[in-house]
Amino acid sequence: MIERAGHLPALAVGEVEWRELDFAAWGESVQVSVPVLGAAQARALAEHVRENARAYLKTLPVAQIVATIDKAIARLLDRDDPWRRKADAILPIVTGYDRETVRLGLSGYLRTFRAPQLQRFLAEDFAHPGILDAFQPAMKGGFTRAYGPELLLHIWAGNVPGLSLWSLISGLLVKAGTIGKVASGEPLLAGWFAQILAEIDPKLGECLAIVWWQGGDVESEGIWLAEADTIVAYGGNEALTAIRDRAPVTARFLPHGHKIGFGAISAAALDTRRAGPLARLVAHDVIRYEQQGCYSPQMLFVARGGRVSPREFAELVSQELARFAHTHPRRALSVAEASGVSAWRSTEEMRAFDAPGRVVLGDAGDPWSVVCVETAEALAPSALYRTLKVVAVDSLDDVVPLVAPFRPFLQSAAVAAPPRELFAIAERLGAAGVTRICAFGQMTAPEAGWHNDGRFNLLDLVTITEIESTAEHAADGFAGYVD
Repeated sequence: MIERAGHLPALAVGEVEWRELDFAAWGESVQVSVPVLGAAQARALAEHVRENARAYLKTLPVAQIVATIDKAIARLLDRDDPWRRKADAILPIVTGYDRETVRLGLSGYLRTFRAPQLQRFLAEDFAHPGILDAFQPAMKGGFTRAYGPELLLHIWAGNVPGLSLWSLISGLLVKAGTIGKVASGEPLLAGWFAQILAEIDPKLGECLAIVWWQGGDVESEGIWLAEADTIVAYGGNEALTAIRDRAPVTARFLPHGHKIGFGAISAAALDTRRAGPLARLVAHDVIRYEQQGCYSPQMLFVARGGRVSPREFAELVSQELARFAHTHPRRALSVAEASGVSAWRSTEEMRAFDAPGRVVLGDAGDPWSVVCVETAEALAPSALYRTLKVVAVDSLDDVVPLVAPFRPFLQSAAVAAPPRELFAIAERLGAAGVTRICAFGQMTAPEAGWHNDGRFNLLDLVTITEIESTAEHAADGFAGYVD
């Protein structure tokens, strides 16, 4: 099976050099051809997108853009649509995730971008979304209007299907000419989405492009960085630092680095009726996309004093992970990934010899590992791929000092607690740097309009032009109706 990645308006397939990436999983294989553009082609494509965005995209009412995106999402949600059938067939092979995880996860994620949810995106960032179409009255006086970038460059990372759509759609909503660089781990869905948009509105299809270059190719990356006036980038901190250092000083740079997700469970949530269903939700968050998302849990803080102890809850989570191993098998790990998991587990087993309150659950051959620790321990990354540490604490108040030193890496935290306790811990976690607090079972499914890393999805992308009240009042003096 051969599939072509990308979306290159104004460039003929035969004019472009293509490189093949090979993928295999679940007894099937697929070869994906990714575009390798020369410097002249890249600059010509950037200019084509920029000019078409000026001539067309920036003239559209934002409501029309929402309607077009909604039509494209509807096609991807329709399991009988050829594009959706292609996604269901190929993405499990490319990413290695089991078919049910991809099918269910993709549908849940895509629903975030239907018209009502896109309205929420707009309402979260703008008091009046019409500010993207025309000058609107400002509360302080005068008028304001928001303008998106001339050329917005997205640099995506990872292999979670469709993760690129969040920033891609945000860019379209602010009417930015858009270039998206797909990751080698999942190079397809962004290009498919762009092609669907082009089928629905061919002119809109000329206002965005989906490209690829090899990670670490400084020369190719430098060409695109020089063309963009706004850059949204995802990846490790070292890679983001390198991009920031090469980006023009005049470009707006919006990085999204690695984060560590965690959970906190109150003693009030640990009775014999609630603990089982809660453990299943925790396990769901762990297995979905093998903890590859920045919002996935890697550590769990569980309060003592409930009818179910932290150790007993860790065993319940282990049982649920074992069940999920049959219904949603873990994807095949590379040699490096498997070595990392093995080393993490071996280290924890060695530490358990010297600490009676420390136990490693499950066998070394299991596709999951849970470590239970009775002594308070600071936040730390797991080995991913269904590895989790459960740390017992006396109360949720003890969690904050264990996570606060890692402020740059904090983002998502799931909390299971009664309302009064939820808001009390939320105040302290927010002050420590946590930017998203959610329910278990939803860690990998942020709500529409979620402020990624505590920032604005749309407002960060735009510049605001103001007509001050002084200019408005002075204009009256130049009107023909003034005597």
